[in-house]
Amino acid sequence: MAVRVKAATTVAHSKNYDKVRRYYERGLWTKAMVHRAVDCKWITCDEYEEIVGEEYAEEV
Repeated sequence: MAVRVKAATTVAHSKNYDKVRRYYERGLWTKAMVHRAVDCKWITCDEYEEIVGEEYAEEV
């Protein structure tokens, strides 16, 4: 009987990803503030989508 082991996948995030995610989840930051974090290069567009759950748009 063969046993399959699923390898853990690690995703590298920006240095401020955890901070921004935590602020948003606690209600301290709005979507607009998370969007601004992308504009300021704190997080990436993909990370915005992970945090907010919506597609990143250039204009808010």
